[in-house]
Amino acid sequence: MSKLGLVLSGGGVRGVAHLGAMAFMEEIGIEVDVISGTSAGSIVGGLYSAGNSIETIFEVFKSTSIFSWSNFTARKPGFIDSEKFHPVLKEHIPEDDFSALKKKFYVTATDILNGVVTTFSEGEVIKAILASSAVPVVFSPVKIGDSLYVDGGVLNNFPIEPLQGRCRAIIGINVHPIKPVKAEDITSTFTIMERLLRISIYHQTRQKLPHCNIAISPPELANYGTFDRNHFDEIFEIGYKAAKKKMEEFQLLKEGIIEAA
Repeated sequence: MSKLGLVLSGGGVRGVAHLGAMAFMEEIGIEVDVISGTSAGSIVGGLYSAGNSIETIFEVFKSTSIFSWSNFTARKPGFIDSEKFHPVLKEHIPEDDFSALKKKFYVTATDILNGVVTTFSEGEVIKAILASSAVPVVFSPVKIGDSLYVDGGVLNNFPIEPLQGRCRAIIGINVHPIKPVKAEDITSTFTIMERLLRISIYHQTRQKLPHCNIAISPPELANYGTFDRNHFDEIFEIGYKAAKKKMEEFQLLKEGIIEAA
C-alpha cells in the first residue's frame, strides 16, 4: 500500500482549520491520495479532490451566506434548505461524479430512516456532500435514492474506516474539540442541542485519533461555535500552526519511517 490518506472531521465553520493544516502540508510537500470526510470535512475534501486550491475553498467558506432569507424553507424539515447550496458546489465541482475527481474521495452521511451511517464513493458527489453537511434541525435532510440523509457527524464525525487497510499511513484532522462550559452559557434550545451534539461527537472521535499516524486536533477550536462566521482567518491560522507543530512527524512520514498504524 503506497497511498497516503487524510481524514477530515466535521465541525461547521471550524472546518476552515482543515484548510490551514492542509496549507502547511502543501508547503512541505505532503500530498495525500485518498480523502475521507464528513460534514464540513466533506465540503473541504470534495472541493479539494475536485482540484480546487486551498485559497479557492477558503473563499467559498467566507463568501457563502448560510442564514440568508433566500435559503430558509417552510416546506421541508429544518430551517435551511440544503439544496440551496447545490449551485455553489456545482460551480467548483462541474463534473458531478465521484469518478471525475482527481483524488479518491469518501463521504459519510447519516441515513435517518434506517439509523445507519452510509459511505458514498460513487455517483453524484454534490448530493452526498449536501447530505453529509445537513446539520439536523438547522438544515433539511437530503434525499438520495429511497432514503433521507443528514450530517454524517451524528453517528461518525471522524470517518477513518474507509481508509483503514487501504493506506500506508493516515493523517487525521479533528476540528471538533470541546471544553467545559458554565451554566450561564446554556442560554437557549439551540445551545443545548449544540452542546449535546458536541459531547457525543467528541467521545466518538477521541477513540479514533490514536489510529492515525499523525493526528492534528487543535484544542483552541473549542472557543469557536459551529456557525461562528466572524473568525475565519483566526481559525485558518489555528489549523496551520497545529499542523506545523507536527513537523517532525511529517518529516518521518516523508522519509518512509512512519507506516500504517
